[in-house]
Formats: sequence, C-alpha cells, structure tokens
Amino acid sequence: MADKKATLTIDGMEPIELPVYSGTMGPDVVDVRNLVKKGLFTYDPGFVSTASCESNITYIDGGKGLLLHRGYPIEELAENADYLETCFLLLYGELPTAEQIEEFRSTITHHTMVHEQIHSFFHGFRRDSHPMAIMVAVVGALAAFYHDSLDITDPEHREITAHRLISKMPTIAAMVYKYTIGQPFAYPRNDLDYASNFLYMMFSNPCEEYQVNPVLAKAMDKIFILHADHEQNASTSTVRLTGSTGANPFACISSGIAALWGPAHGGANEAVLAMLEEIGHEDNIETFIEKAKDKDDPFRLMGFGHRVYKNYDPRAKVMKQHCDNVLAELGVRNDPLLRIATRLEKIALEDDYFVERKLFPNVDFYSGIILRAIGIPTSMFTVIFAIGRTPGWIAHWKELVEGKYRIGRPRQLYTGETQRPMPKR
Repeated sequence: MADKKATLTIDGMEPIELPVYSGTMGPDVVDVRNLVKKGLFTYDPGFVSTASCESNITYIDGGKGLLLHRGYPIEELAENADYLETCFLLLYGELPTAEQIEEFRSTITHHTMVHEQIHSFFHGFRRDSHPMAIMVAVVGALAAFYHDSLDITDPEHREITAHRLISKMPTIAAMVYKYTIGQPFAYPRNDLDYASNFLYMMFSNPCEEYQVNPVLAKAMDKIFILHADHEQNASTSTVRLTGSTGANPFACISSGIAALWGPAHGGANEAVLAMLEEIGHEDNIETFIEKAKDKDDPFRLMGFGHRVYKNYDPRAKVMKQHCDNVLAELGVRNDPLLRIATRLEKIALEDDYFVERKLFPNVDFYSGIILRAIGIPTSMFTVIFAIGRTPGWIAHWKELVEGKYRIGRPRQLYTGETQRPMPKR
C-alpha cells in the first residue's frame, strides 16, 4: 500500500488521486498506471523520470557518487571480491559461502567451451566485421545450439542458461578477436581463473607458450567487476523489454549487446581513445583543453564526468589504481597516447574549471587506457564491456521473469496527420 498520495489537477477535469510509493532508498515514485483510464498518458522522452520496474539488484545515487550491488558498495566489492563472487551476488542476492563459490567457480569453469559447430558458424562473417556485430549474432544464435534449456518458466533452465552465458561470453569474445585477426581459436583452460582464461584465449597461439601476467589478469577482473551492473541503463532496460515478450534468454542478452553497441552507451571507453588520437600530441593538449572549455566548440573531453554521477564516479578510483599498476608493470608510459592521457588526467584533477564542474576522469577513461596498454584493440573495448555486464543483464532478466510482469508497451505523443481519406485516382 502507498503511504502517500499525490493529486493531479487538470483544467476541466476532476482531481485525480495517485498513489506514491517509497523504496528502501532513493526518491519517491508516483504511480501513474491508472491515468490511462482517464484517457491520459505521461510524457517522458528517454524515460529519465520514469521507474519502469521494481528492482532490488542495484542502486545508484549519482549525487553522492554511490553504487550498490545488493547493498554492497562497488568499492568494497572490487577490493574484497572477485568477478565470479560478484556474479554470484548479482544472481542470487547474497555473497557466496566458501562452499558455494567453489561449486560456482567449478560450474562456470567447466562450461567455458562452446559447441564445436559454432566454430564453423564464424566463417559466415567477413574478417573485417566489427566485433560487436559478430557478438550480437553469435550470442543470439546460442539458442540454436543450446535449445535444451529454453523454458523460461523452469527454474533449472534459467539457472543453466545463466551459467552458460557467464561462462561462454569470454570464449566467444576471444573467438571474435582471433577471427578478425586471422589466428586460430584458442580453447579455454580449466586450470586458469576467469580473467586469466580470457587473456589466455585472446593472446596465446600454438607457436609459443603464453604465460598470463597476474597484474594484467587482476586488472581485467576489476574491469569486469566495475561493469557488472549499472541499474536501469539502456542495455539493461532493453534486456528487460525483450524479456517481457517471453523471448529466450539468449535473444534477450543479444538485444542487450546490440543496445550496448551504441557509442552513447558502451562505446565510451572507445571514444576516449579516439579523442586521444584526435589530440595527437602532448603539445596540443592546451589547445584542446581550451576547446573543451568553449561552450560554442563541439569538442568535448571524453571520459570525464558522467551522466549519472554528479560527483566522482565511485568506480574510477578503483580503476585508476589498477591503471597505474598496469602501466608500471608493462613500462609503457612513453606510449604517445598514454602520455596524453596521463597529462589530461592531471589537468582534470587540478584545473579549477574541471574541479568546480566535477568533471573528473570516470571509469571509461581509465579502462580505455588499461585495455590499450594490454594490447586490446579499441574495436574490442565494447565486447569486453559486454562480458562484464552479462551477470547484470541476466540478474535483471531473471528478476523480471520470476516475478509478475506485463509485456512492455510504451505510449506516444502523436503529432502526425489526423484521419483523412485516400485521394481518388
């Protein structure tokens, strides 16, 4: 029951009473579902003022720079848990016991291989295809290979599919990379942890032994954690909307990958590298800083500030630490683009213009630098984002289908022609 009521007054109509609900955190929510009975809709382009669902998975307070997964701050999770523990938390609501995480790790590890016929499926793509185009297609096609567990009303099927997606996403992502550079696929290894296995499949080849650098593996694990979920963003909302139709989970996650592909969403760290390339040289930094300060200039510093966080991105502090560790480990600080990035970071943290506007480096800024330093091409950045975001997508899909839901059907403010007859011919 609602504790509060809101009254909507419209000229010529009786006042309309609307329930107001309070969550455990965050602003109150006005329930407008009954407005349609009065012949009214609300108008909210982008749904930025609309709660499309009820959820208990993730909470963000952008003003305070707060990101909680099941109540746990992201900084504490990144410090004290690894990615698979975070996956378990998102899927099941609680951190795992020692016995639970051992079983979960074993399950994920032993499901990393993909059906052998998927290898030949890749040959239908051009070698120069964008990696995200292949990801959308291959993940969606998993329903054709694993159709033994697509009953979304069966709890066991839902769990099997969740495990398959989390385990196979790094394998598929590495296959995408190998395919686009013309190298043979590398099979996963059960003796490696999740992040190390991904790096092994990305960079090993049959001609020489490849040893995974633990510093790089740890940084990759943190990238996955920091991207694991981010509340009702565009891709997560897409997964939920697709799920509301009763579509199979592989199709739902594929739709999320497609939404993530948009440069305004998952392409942010890729845009950081594009910006650094546009700046081109340290000597040009001051010129571009002035361009960024000029409101009439279209140039913007990518990777600074955040649409949601009006304070410091809580993920950025964690990512900065591992960015410094990776650069020190690899000794690549003289890379021209990384030198530009380092200088930009210093300016943003010290320049009054950026400090007053809270335009601090965000997680995309640091993750882009790390991925470049590791040797991952920018075209693969959003693919790696998709790996990390998979448990969040699945958790929201499960929350949707395990509760009461209706097929999504947004309304519109129609501004086209009124009814008119066809012209005689």
